Amino acid sequence: MAAAQGRLSDGAGGMDDVKEGDGDAMETAPLPFRAAVEALRAARLRPEIEIDPTRPPQRLAPYAYAVEAAVVADGEDLADGRLVLLHDPAGHDAWEGSFRLVTLIRAELEPEMAADPLLPEVCWSWLTGALQARGLSYGEPSGTVTRASSHYFGGLAQRPAASQIEIRASWTPREGLGGVPDTAAHLAAWCDLLCQVAGLPPVTPGDASVVTLPQRRGPQPR
Repeated sequence: MAAAQGRLSDGAGGMDDVKEGDGDAMETAPLPFRAAVEALRAARLRPEIEIDPTRPPQRLAPYAYAVEAAVVADGEDLADGRLVLLHDPAGHDAWEGSFRLVTLIRAELEPEMAADPLLPEVCWSWLTGALQARGLSYGEPSGTVTRASSHYFGGLAQRPAASQIEIRASWTPREGLGGVPDTAAHLAAWCDLLCQVAGLPPVTPGDASVVTLPQRRGPQPR
């Protein structure tokens, strides 16, 4: 799956490699983690979301599962991201739980929007607002919102200036029955955030509590 700003994957192995090792790892994984992953796989998402499993990080937790997604409209990618589910059966002091969700989201912005001094705070409120809108209980949120601008010179001077927003965040989903968090709902909330950053309208028309970015100059080619 092509991402709006290039592949988020690190290039180490492809989807065939992910799927080949996935079955063996899941067979030996604890039941709560297996249930959490199955819920992610079964989640129903907005039609603009294209999502695929990808190779998770290997050293952050004993068990990990990851997906990458892009918001696609009219065949063009508007934003992309990665969501990683971590699990440590022994628990983790910093997480205050045995599960952790980690995300990276990126999208292009109009330079004028990138210059807004309140943009980082607004983007962070979109993340917490997406979780709260789904009625999700979570703890220990942390992260960064980064904006960057590129200006072109010399042989590239004809290109317009480009600005990008990047959200990196993590939070602890509260566990429910059997020690399993509602990962499907957390994934849906994450996709809500991804669509919001991409400038798409909220699922429910007329919802004044949701503020979206204005449509950008044009979608980026895939």
